[in-house]
Amino acid sequence: MGHAIRRASELALDETTVTALRAALKSTADEVVQAIIDEVPPYANALSGRMGGTIRRAVRTALGHYLDLASGNATGGDAGDAAYELGRGEVRDGRSMDALLSAYRVGARVAWRCLAAGAVPAGLPAAEVAKFAELTFAYIDELSAASAAGHADELAARGRDHERHLEHLARDLLADANPDVLLASVQRAGWQPPVSLTAVLLPAAQARPAYRALDPSTLVLDDLPDATGVLLVPDADRSRLLRQLTDRIAVVGPARPWTRASASYARAVRARSLSSDIRDTEDHLPELVLSADVEAFADLRARALAPLRTLPVATARRLEETLREWLLHQGRRDEVAAALFVHPQTVRYRMSQLRELFPDLASPHRVLELTLAVGLRAG
Repeated sequence: MGHAIRRASELALDETTVTALRAALKSTADEVVQAIIDEVPPYANALSGRMGGTIRRAVRTALGHYLDLASGNATGGDAGDAAYELGRGEVRDGRSMDALLSAYRVGARVAWRCLAAGAVPAGLPAAEVAKFAELTFAYIDELSAASAAGHADELAARGRDHERHLEHLARDLLADANPDVLLASVQRAGWQPPVSLTAVLLPAAQARPAYRALDPSTLVLDDLPDATGVLLVPDADRSRLLRQLTDRIAVVGPARPWTRASASYARAVRARSLSSDIRDTEDHLPELVLSADVEAFADLRARALAPLRTLPVATARRLEETLREWLLHQGRRDEVAAALFVHPQTVRYRMSQLRELFPDLASPHRVLELTLAVGLRAG
């Protein structure tokens, strides 16, 4: 409170004046509180009951420090600390700094009127009255600044705490924590659970920039292994979400009930492991199904396509490609030929070879097994 202290050093209040002002301290504090109640709406109910008593004591304390300062008996440090804590408390009570500054302005006006009414009859010279006024408003300005600092620091601390709680919730969701753990995390984070969550994988550096364009309830992590970031988007409009991510290297998992967000995340991770070209996992469900158990798929291919292994590699590859297109196009020869860029007669010849290798090619079970076996193109 350096400025107010300098002002105080220029003021000489005699003992008579100080005694007169102290005698009016309680009534002045009461008038200040009543004026704040009347003129600053956010405090209309806050200053009643127990809270009102606390505030009245705080105002009397501040005025007492002020008189100590004015009489040269204090540094004002205690008042500054109290104002700082008041600013922090206003955040906890849900009031803005604007409300507190309004209260300070009203308090300064009323306090000055009451204190001046006591100082002038006590014989304070006119020249000193002006200095007294300057000290009053300098003191209030510095209390306001201390409260503003406390308010800002508390907001920042709460923001960091809230961010940590949200990150902790996101980690619990990705870890598929049990429902009790998830509900506890939700309560700590003050997060409203949606119906569904959709996981989005993208480079860590893109996670927060992408988040700014999405629903503010989106959960974000940008410190996963391999410089990976993840967004958990609530109740996403999928087509809109994909458009919003057009310019980003992203993999979008399926929508899942919010408690099963880990399933959406797991699918996105697996899709990314299959190919760097996958963006929407919903467009690649066959590949994801067939790659779900790599060893089982390899065993299926080995057994189902065993007859081809007796042929030269190039021949086996051509016949497998033909078989794949034949199954996918349900035996429509012209479509198979167009897909393979060959003549329909070539397709007829290759299919005759395949029927010799697979005598039960018309069997539904064999068709199912072969369709699965050739469902992914051989690498």
